[in-house]
Amino acid sequence: MNGVLIVDKPAGPTSHDVVDRVRKILQQGSVGHLGTLDPSATGVLPLVIGNLTRLAQFYLSAEKTYEGVIRFGFATDTYDAEGEPSGPAQKVTLTLAQVREMASRFCGVIEQMPPPFSAKKIQGVPAYKLARKRAPVLLQPVQVEIRELEILQVEGERATFRARVASGTYMRSVAHDMGQRMGCGAHLESLRRTAAGEFEISDAHGLEEIAQAAKRGEISGVFLHPRKLLPQFPSVTASEEAAAHIRNGRAVNLPEFSGAKLVKVFYGQSELIAIASRVAGTLFQPKIVLAAEPVSQLPNGQHM
Repeated sequence: MNGVLIVDKPAGPTSHDVVDRVRKILQQGSVGHLGTLDPSATGVLPLVIGNLTRLAQFYLSAEKTYEGVIRFGFATDTYDAEGEPSGPAQKVTLTLAQVREMASRFCGVIEQMPPPFSAKKIQGVPAYKLARKRAPVLLQPVQVEIRELEILQVEGERATFRARVASGTYMRSVAHDMGQRMGCGAHLESLRRTAAGEFEISDAHGLEEIAQAAKRGEISGVFLHPRKLLPQFPSVTASEEAAAHIRNGRAVNLPEFSGAKLVKVFYGQSELIAIASRVAGTLFQPKIVLAAEPVSQLPNGQHM
């Protein structure tokens, strides 16, 4: 079974918990995710299944879009609502203009300190394991890019925002740092990822919906259509002869894409069989082979 499944992750489970649940639902061992979400966060969690786990390398720097709420008045040790307050709560009076001005200082390429409760490793040990033991967490600042940080509303001590960020950006750190600069402390109260790369919340399905579709034998109906994957690469539909060569790792000529460096190669409308790279002229070599042999046709015309 090969495919891409966009899960609308609920608050509570880790991203790995979701992967494990989907493995059991699909009875498929080869399942991975394309970007971790914190346990308390919800929203878009793309999963790659079967041979399509090989596509993960193309999503290492995928842009993320979030919506969430920052609560001002006190910081926490985890930088979110799950942690312990770092001090007593302060009474704060915020204005929309004030918070928007502060948010503008975080836009662009900035240096950001990752949260102590994060998966960043210190001499091979995840920071959160050290933080839980109250051991020193000596992280180094990293360069991140915040492409958009819009404050939508301010109500009391809470500010609702929307953000577009480059991969590796911690919105928990943004909330914490804003509170530090304003002198009142702050933490990320809630976070929902609405997009990751080309994957949007409108493509997502809840775990129960996925389980029910699998039970009915209709799991292909919740898979993302492969033509939506990696939109930055042109798509080409291979002939039966060319597809056979590609499945065996052999180079083929794709004249209509002589200018492209990488292309997605399909057999039929929905079977993604390879990502191919241009060798020279119109000659393309499979970079990743995703289907080594023809697969059976499903009743609805899709392949798995």
